[in-house]
Amino acid sequence: MAEPLRIGVVGLGKMGGIRIHTIRDNEETVAVAGTDPNPPTHHVGGMQLYNDYEEVIRSDVDAVFVCTPNRFAPDVVVAALDAGKHVFCEKPPGRDLDDVERIIAAERRNPSLTLKFGFNHRYHLGIQEAKRIVDSQQYGGILWLRGVYGKGDSQANTEEWRNDPWLAGGGILLDQGIHMLDLFRFFCGNFVEIKSMCSTAFWKNISMEDNAFALLRDEGGRVAMLHSSFTQWKHLFTLEIYMADGYLKEDGMPSTSRSYRDETISHARRRQGKGFTTGNPPEETSFFNTDPSWELELAEFVDCIRRGRRVQHGTSEDAYESMRMVHAIYEADEQFKAEQATRQRATRARG
Repeated sequence: MAEPLRIGVVGLGKMGGIRIHTIRDNEETVAVAGTDPNPPTHHVGGMQLYNDYEEVIRSDVDAVFVCTPNRFAPDVVVAALDAGKHVFCEKPPGRDLDDVERIIAAERRNPSLTLKFGFNHRYHLGIQEAKRIVDSQQYGGILWLRGVYGKGDSQANTEEWRNDPWLAGGGILLDQGIHMLDLFRFFCGNFVEIKSMCSTAFWKNISMEDNAFALLRDEGGRVAMLHSSFTQWKHLFTLEIYMADGYLKEDGMPSTSRSYRDETISHARRRQGKGFTTGNPPEETSFFNTDPSWELELAEFVDCIRRGRRVQHGTSEDAYESMRMVHAIYEADEQFKAEQATRQRATRARG
């Protein structure tokens, strides 16, 4: 068996901790180095801690996991690729499309290296089952999709980096809704027309959107409806896919917080003919209470490095197109666009 891949982790917060745990559970990887402005006392045992990401990149690592705030991710990814390191980067890959384009340029300069982004929702068991059902065509082609992804909190902490426009670049849509947009693409491909309304409905202290409503249409005329919310006081994840002869609904998500309920996927064929109750067909339901997404992501990353395979999920194209949709949703709401321009001017003044 080949020697384990030596991995450095830049950013040792919540996501860095999840990735370190997953790396340690995989016999083909070992976490050997890390850095963070405020390194935690837990989950870093056995790792060499460095002062900055450049030292991690210069150390004897084969790959770098980038788990930083959005503001810093592009710099770390580009530096690591140009230093000959494979890279796994959390979503979103920066604050705007310019950030992603910088990363893609570095990827093209280093075609022998593996670059993967953390769109882990594709690996949830319910989503994988939904994809199998849709691709089987047992219910015909997709007509439309509807997705709601929302969370709430007792307070919006202005000290949290995700609530700082300079560090994050966007609110709930960029931070969480981007996962649902990636899933829309997973099932339908790219969307070419977008209409939206974004608002800061409640959390006035964070100066970014706490709700985003969007309609997206692809070249074939299929429509997807999105609601991304930071005022969803009862956490909710639902994805409905309606097809010509039936439907399926993914409900819940086995997140680390366990606040979204366990995953269920229900699907049914539309009822036809006399004597049937057409609006309430009998459903087939499956339940999932584990989340192997982190392990499956890492396994694909390692396999691509070992075998020189192309990344299948979480590619730079996936990252770019998801970011393109996020910013198209921002742009489609003229009122929000004007408010955001004011925020961006303040952000640029900070450097």
